[in-house]
Amino acid sequence: MSAGKPVDPRGPRFAAWITTVVLAAVLITEWWPLLLAQAVVFALGAFAGLRFAPYAVLYRWLVAPRLRPSSEREETAPVRFAQGIGFVFAGIGTISYATGITAVGVVATAAALLAALLNAAFGLCLGCEAYLLIRRLTPASGRAAS
Repeated sequence: MSAGKPVDPRGPRFAAWITTVVLAAVLITEWWPLLLAQAVVFALGAFAGLRFAPYAVLYRWLVAPRLRPSSEREETAPVRFAQGIGFVFAGIGTISYATGITAVGVVATAAALLAALLNAAFGLCLGCEAYLLIRRLTPASGRAAS
């Protein structure tokens, strides 16, 4: 995943709140088309880039103009990686619900919900932390030594 322009960390947390609501609704209703829609949202953020992610667009156009500017920024690669992990869980959940394997759908959706809630409420992005851990454990092939 390529590095992009650093983002205001309030944007991903805003997206995590929306994601939390969507995933909670999926767990309550077991309506897999809603989970499929969330999987598409994750896919756009992970593979097309955060600027194309629907919740990021909402944040940029509706929320950010009403907030004081922030000098705090975070790199996009960990956030996009986290979106990719969300896509995998939402994809597994969607397929599971759609094919009648409800227990797997519930587990996959609940795992994604837990991660989204931790990010929204506490600013703890599990996918971002996983990205950073993988980076630390991976040999620095092609990267400049620090």
